[in-house]
Formats: sequence, structure tokens, C-alpha cells
Amino acid sequence: RLVESGGGSVQPGGSLTLSCDASRFNRDYYSIGWVRQAPGKELEGVACRSSSDAVRYYKAAVEGRFTMTRDNTRTIYLHMSNLKPEDTAVYYCAAADHSCRGPSADYDYWGQGTTVTVSS
Repeated sequence: RLVESGGGSVQPGGSLTLSCDASRFNRDYYSIGWVRQAPGKELEGVACRSSSDAVRYYKAAVEGRFTMTRDNTRTIYLHMSNLKPEDTAVYYCAAADHSCRGPSADYDYWGQGTTVTVSS
């Protein structure tokens, strides 16, 4: 399973790093990403990278502010800086058996989500 952590409340302009522990996700995946759902809105893909790192995607609204990385322990991170109120959402870590599909929320495996609130 995928387990997110690191959500919280932050003021505009602040930073947060979300973590996704995939160490107990006992299957291979082709791509892994972060999807968010703002209050009253649909799911939207924020960032994605293929397992080979050959493909990376960032939603235009977060490019330059969000960076997706991973380490050798199968933990995936979403480093978020210069956060804006419109970044307020539940953020999900998700994996897929296919390549990154841009802003699509088409993933096969999902974590439980972690909430990010950006407010003054």
C-alpha cells in the first residue's frame, strides 16, 4: 500500500514536503505521481514520474514550485514551495501500470491522502 504523510497548515509563501512510503507496496509500477483534490473540485494530476525516470510531468500551475523526488528506500516526496491558497487540497500518492498521463488522475493504486491547507 501507499502511505502519505507531511500534510498540514501553512501560510501563503510557505513550504511543505509530502512523503509517500511505497516500501510496503509489493508490486512493480510503471509510473507514480501525486494527485490532488481541492474542495468542491475534481481530482487533478499534479506531478508524475515513470519508474525509469524517463518521463516527468508537472502541472503548469505548480511547475517551478513543486518538485517530485524519490530516495533508495522507495519513498517518494513532493517538495512544495511558495504555496498559494489555491494549492489547498487533499494530496494523494498514486501509482499506475501505465506511463504518466499528464494532468489525468487515471491511476490504479492509491494512498489514503494527506491534507494541505494554505491560508493566512
